Amino acid sequence: MTRKKVKLAYIANDSARKATYKKRKRGLMKKVSELSTLCGIEACAIIFSPYDSQPELWPSPIGVQRVLSQFKKMPEMEQSKKMVNQETFLRQRIAKANEQLKKMRKDNREKEITRLMFQSLTAAKGLHGLNMLDLNDLGWLIDQNLKDITIRIDSLKKPSLPQPQAQAQAQAPPTTQPQTAAWLMELVSPQDQMGFVGDDMLLPFGDQTYNHNNAMWSNAFFP
Repeated sequence: MTRKKVKLAYIANDSARKATYKKRKRGLMKKVSELSTLCGIEACAIIFSPYDSQPELWPSPIGVQRVLSQFKKMPEMEQSKKMVNQETFLRQRIAKANEQLKKMRKDNREKEITRLMFQSLTAAKGLHGLNMLDLNDLGWLIDQNLKDITIRIDSLKKPSLPQPQAQAQAQAPPTTQPQTAAWLMELVSPQDQMGFVGDDMLLPFGDQTYNHNNAMWSNAFFP
């Protein structure tokens, strides 16, 4: 049986709140003890509550004083470097989740466009009806594949070099830039052709002399 998800909100019922406090306090003390034992670290816990006349200390008053003394000896900047409250902790979790979501969206988009590219190569699906965003992403992906292929071909054509010279050659940036495949432009119908208008230029989408260095992909997934 799955455990019911607990809603993180203040418990209004007094008896339920007190029972939850006692249960969670025992769990917290156990976790701190396990953390100290398993990782060999200095740790302490101090809990104030309206249900006890004295604060709850772990492992002991002397142990708490020892840990707090070590903490106070640290520079002030180091003391607050990793200190968080509930709001800061939640903000960090949200920011991390947003980054993961952004990465997953980009990976899914790249897989989607890769599938579209192979369908186009096998004539399983044409390019008619695609919007400009899909065409831009498809063109970017083709450029990247052509670039990788060109680099691979150049590396196979070059003779074997001594180890230091080979490492220096590998670090040098490639000098050639692949051009967008002409077949992509031919598959787009004339009525689908349109220009990218900037402040000082107009580049027709069907231009066969497109230069990779001047590529302007305007979507959020690919550069």
